[in-house]
Amino acid sequence: MGKSEIKNIITNYFTQSITSEELDSLTSWLEKKGNLKTFRSFIEINYAINYAMGQYNSDRTKKRLLEKIKKDKSTYQKLRLGKLLKYAAVALVFLGIGLVYKQVSAPDGSVESEMDSTDKITLRLSDGSTKVLSGEGTTSVLDNKGYRIGLQNGNQLIYHKSSAGKKFVYNTLKVSYGKRFMLILSDGTKVHLNSGTTLRYPVEFIRGKNRQVFLQGEAYFDVAQDALHPFIINVDELNIQVLGTRFNLSAYPEDEMVKTVLVEGSVGFFEEGQDFDEEDQTRLQPGFMASWQKEDRSMAYEEVDTDIYTGWMDGRIIFNHIPFKDILKKLERNYDVTITNNNKALDDVRFTASFDTETMEQILSAFKKSHPLHFEIREDNQIIIEQP
Repeated sequence: MGKSEIKNIITNYFTQSITSEELDSLTSWLEKKGNLKTFRSFIEINYAINYAMGQYNSDRTKKRLLEKIKKDKSTYQKLRLGKLLKYAAVALVFLGIGLVYKQVSAPDGSVESEMDSTDKITLRLSDGSTKVLSGEGTTSVLDNKGYRIGLQNGNQLIYHKSSAGKKFVYNTLKVSYGKRFMLILSDGTKVHLNSGTTLRYPVEFIRGKNRQVFLQGEAYFDVAQDALHPFIINVDELNIQVLGTRFNLSAYPEDEMVKTVLVEGSVGFFEEGQDFDEEDQTRLQPGFMASWQKEDRSMAYEEVDTDIYTGWMDGRIIFNHIPFKDILKKLERNYDVTITNNNKALDDVRFTASFDTETMEQILSAFKKSHPLHFEIREDNQIIIEQP
């Protein structure tokens, strides 16, 4: 295997676009004498380049790297990943050294990494290359061989309808804070992506295989019916299986729960490492929400007003008896701001409110009418909330 080829494979691994064949090749390559040293050198150089081109928020970078390794364990557990993960730990060691250095040189930790700081919508192709989608105009989406696989039309990305793929080739769409986007998969499934959301999905689905995608963030799914090919969404260590239905799924990494709100049809749940049981599985009914607690892996069900959880697609932000600390999280995602709340007495105070075209100043002023608080909106998208 040539140096250029192995560098491309290592890059694909760390950008989550590696194929099963490439993973096998990388595992075999690492087992050969002397290659581990080369692998360490690549990691050091790669980190140095990233550090020179963009500053890092140490806590967030460390958290996301740990989440990535955890994700790799579940995604590739059937692909001989046991040996590879111990080499991935080397990456953690070298990045850890850089993180310590960053904490000393910039203790405020106010600048996010390159992927976090972008205010655009990005599409990562299977070859690791990244394209920026402006949300305007019409442009073709090409694969690494120059073939057209989809079309961007304004705020939509539409893939050609197909079910004849021979192997899974994945793209990853990332929607930054303050943005929303719509994706139409090759089977006709429509996915509305909310702010701060990442979806990894096959360019083409394969006949005889499940239609599986991977979500971080929040999305509304309108799944195309196909009884022979169940649609499965993976979030953390939970899978949501549907045949054809409409529902909202909120699964931000920083949230304690994964929330599924069913509008039409039915969905079932099963955890990683388990098989979906049609007969014994509890199915969610329309008008109900299932909340999966990440820490104790428990599931709770309740009847809800679905409009509260789907209004974001129309630009509405609806809070129904929500703690102030959780409201601030949603405002950060929707308005692409960073909010520091020094008025801790408000954290657990619950509010009911609805907004659509209001500015951040108008929203905070509305909260100020019912509870004393002082806020300052700075030019760098920083908002500070203090006691009056």
